[in-house]
Amino acid sequence: MNSTISTSIAFDYPQQNAEGTTCTAQAWAKTPAHLGDSEKATVIARIKQLLIEKDAALVAHYYVDGDIQDLAMETGGYVADSLEMARFGKNHPAKNLIVAGVRFMGESAKILSPEKRVFMPDLDATCSLDLGCDATDFAAFRSLHPDRVVVVYANTSAAVKAQADWMVTSSCALAIVHQLKLEGKKILWAPDRHLGRYIQEQTGADMLLWNGACIVHDEFKAVELQLLKAAHPKAMILVHPESPQAVVELADVVGSTSAMIKAVVEGSATEYIVATDKGILHRMRQLAPNKKLIEAPTAGNSATCKSCAHCPWMAMNGLQGILACLENASGEIFIEEPTRIKALGCIERMLDFTTNHPNLLAKAQHGFVKNIGAA
Repeated sequence: MNSTISTSIAFDYPQQNAEGTTCTAQAWAKTPAHLGDSEKATVIARIKQLLIEKDAALVAHYYVDGDIQDLAMETGGYVADSLEMARFGKNHPAKNLIVAGVRFMGESAKILSPEKRVFMPDLDATCSLDLGCDATDFAAFRSLHPDRVVVVYANTSAAVKAQADWMVTSSCALAIVHQLKLEGKKILWAPDRHLGRYIQEQTGADMLLWNGACIVHDEFKAVELQLLKAAHPKAMILVHPESPQAVVELADVVGSTSAMIKAVVEGSATEYIVATDKGILHRMRQLAPNKKLIEAPTAGNSATCKSCAHCPWMAMNGLQGILACLENASGEIFIEEPTRIKALGCIERMLDFTTNHPNLLAKAQHGFVKNIGAA
């Protein structure tokens, strides 16, 4: 690896433990009440009717509840990773968008489609990476490094995106950073330190990393994964690159949510250990019903669960919230126009790049060797 690469971590803002509605305890407390079969059927029927009447489309992330994913597919909406969610919202003709995911996804949809009304089932559904990258603090960090191209992960606020040259998702981050490296650019990266380190090792780019982490992926444990692999020696290990380095190094496949699904659908193995939010298993099971899927462990055997990889803010999305969006226009996303305009540039730059280089996207990396990368 190039010895000039900076591995400094400038700031650490673990605000996922903050007080108020953004903490994980409050997020879990706000998860929607369980609906019985009859009540669920009634709510779903009403949502389907209102989606037509209100000229609305439902787009959902792979991590939300399976009922919501199914509803999106059944009504002409979409289930996707954050890159494809952004594309869908921009290109769909509907006047209204319901975004089932976390707040930065709704903001991205509004940034790209200001003429549309964008709603979310619960505006408090956020992300530890977003919380851990305050816009004012990020501006101070960025001002110290004016010679670097600013690349931010999608999991950031509109105010942070407004300060960036590029936005990336896990589907396109490697390709875009590789291109910037070829152009001789030095990069300021935020906010996920694990994904940033992985990209740095894969590309050899000169990257200065913000110190953030996803509370779900950060909890995967290498020792537990080794024990699970010993119990399932023929299983392939699929790991999202937001995970810690020791976990990534155990992977057979490292990739975005889309790449992991592709690996299961097209792979020859019959068993897969999946190290990402367990919400993705719903879609994997639909697309690969003959494969056995095993949740990667996130903790030990004590009072904590051994496999609890689910984002508490994703869990706040419910059918009741979607219905409220349609009936009451609740949960609407608003972004001040100066911020939106500034943020638009980095997102459009990403979309233009991915449109022009589709062959570079969502390719799972097979195997991992430290300081060498995918093998």
